[in-house]
Amino acid sequence: MASLNLDRCINIPEDYEGYQTSLFCIPNHYEDSVGNVLIPYGMIQDRIEKLARDAFYDMLANGREPLHAICVLKGGYKFFSDMLDKVNSLNSNHSEGSVQVSVDFIRLKSYENDQSSGEINIIGLDNLDCLKGKNVLIVEDIIDTGRTMKKLLNTIMKYNPKSVKVACLLRKRTPLSSGYIPDYVGFEIPDKFVVGYALDYNEYFRDLMHICEISQRGIEKYKQ
Repeated sequence: MASLNLDRCINIPEDYEGYQTSLFCIPNHYEDSVGNVLIPYGMIQDRIEKLARDAFYDMLANGREPLHAICVLKGGYKFFSDMLDKVNSLNSNHSEGSVQVSVDFIRLKSYENDQSSGEINIIGLDNLDCLKGKNVLIVEDIIDTGRTMKKLLNTIMKYNPKSVKVACLLRKRTPLSSGYIPDYVGFEIPDKFVVGYALDYNEYFRDLMHICEISQRGIEKYKQ
C-alpha cells in the first residue's frame, strides 16, 4: 500500500526486514518473543527530535501562542514525554522565541453505539470546555485505520479549540485505512504487529526500548 506521507515521514518499505536482535540489547524475557528490530531506539529519538522541531517552528510562525499538548494513554506516554522534552529544550535555547506548553492526559473508550454517533468517550479531561480557544496538539503512539482519531477529532472540535493538530510516532499502512493523515508522522510502517517503546501486547513489551515485530512465540507466550 502506497504511503500517504512520503514528504513528511520516513517510509519503511513492505519488504524491510529490520535488524537482527543479536545486534541490540534486548531484555532476556523478550528474546524469544520478538522478531527483528524494525526501528532502533536511537533512530526513534532522532526522528522525534525532528517532529518536535517541526511543531515548535509551526507554533513560532503562528504568533508564538501557547500550545496545549494532550497525550493519549497508555501507549503514547514515552513518545509524548520525549517529544515534549525536546520542545522544552528548544524553548530554553532558541534565540527567536519560545512557546508556552501545557499538558493533559486522556484515555479513549468507544461508546456502545459508536458506529452511529461518530464520537468517542474521552476519559481524563474533566471539562472539555477548557479546550475552547486553545491550540491543541494530540500526541498518539500509532494510528492504524485512523477511525478512532477521526472520532476523537470530531468530539474535540465541538468544544471550539482554536486549532487542532495530531502527532503520531507510527502510521500503519493497512487496507482498512480511512485515509486519515496526521500533521506530524514519525514513521510509516507495513501492516505488522509491532511492540516496544511503550507499544504493548496485553500490557507486555512497554519496557522494550526498540520497536520490534512480535513473534508468534511472543503472541502465544503473552496471550490472555
